[in-house]
Amino acid sequence: MKATNFLTGTAAFILSACAPEIDKPAQTQQCDVSLLILGVAQDAGKPQIGNSEDPAWADPSLRRLATSIALIDRRGETPKRWLFEATPDIKEQLHRLNEAAPAANALDLGGVFLTHAHIGHYAGLMMFGHEAAGAQYVQVFAMPRMADYLAQNGPWGQLLSKHNIFIAIMSENEPEQLAEDISVTPFLVPHRQEYSEVAGFNIQGPNKSAIFIPDIDSWEDWDAQETRIENKIAEVDYAFLDATFFANGEIPGRDMSGFPHPFVSHSMERFAPLPDAEKSKVWFIHMNHTNPLLNPRAPERAAVNRAGFNIADEGQEICL
Repeated sequence: MKATNFLTGTAAFILSACAPEIDKPAQTQQCDVSLLILGVAQDAGKPQIGNSEDPAWADPSLRRLATSIALIDRRGETPKRWLFEATPDIKEQLHRLNEAAPAANALDLGGVFLTHAHIGHYAGLMMFGHEAAGAQYVQVFAMPRMADYLAQNGPWGQLLSKHNIFIAIMSENEPEQLAEDISVTPFLVPHRQEYSEVAGFNIQGPNKSAIFIPDIDSWEDWDAQETRIENKIAEVDYAFLDATFFANGEIPGRDMSGFPHPFVSHSMERFAPLPDAEKSKVWFIHMNHTNPLLNPRAPERAAVNRAGFNIADEGQEICL
């Protein structure tokens, strides 16, 4: 089912079952239809503002962009590209996307899919505005509350009134058919909903599929809604899952037990009974600047790999 259009004013490498070596940079191998990892950090990226002691200030190789992925269809004369999340790092991410799948115009997008209204997931929309790109009619896919939030609040409403963007309103569990053999289906997840509902996406390609859940309160909250993450993993080939924090204690002096994210350590414990083939589908993404998984040499990163799970890295390309 196609989303309803809403216009204010007129109404790196191919993943295998094994984790990549942590001491090697991600490499990209192109395929016809793929997902490209454009960012893996939590909303504010790494290093985070105000955190002057982060070694990433001195070592650019440790810097990471806010979580975003792109869906690319290279079949045909010109690649078709769709972006997932409009992050504060959208300038760099669109540049990287255009290097991987060149288009005549870097803003030539089939659409931007938004999960929710937390800053790392939609604030980059501002770059489509007249102070920056002055884009025309960029399609933004959003759930109903998210669409209403953008329309009713500045500066986002101005993007609509000036026709920089238009909104395609999605419906829960209704696929957006992007091509005959490519679709994106939103589903709701429990997470802080100050301004909008929160969605995850099932991305179906010609041969393989993935789920993208960068933010969720807990797997157990989903259990209470009669949805088990293990069932979602079983339905796809790749599962990009919330890895905001590795474990309680990584932020000094704070009890993190009530933080609205599943710790990676807990996810690993919960998924431990899964067969190896199911574990290998899990790719942790959306890591806070404190998360040791962002450190290529961290023992926690090696432990994740030894347990049969994977960690998303910028520049990786996953064939669908």
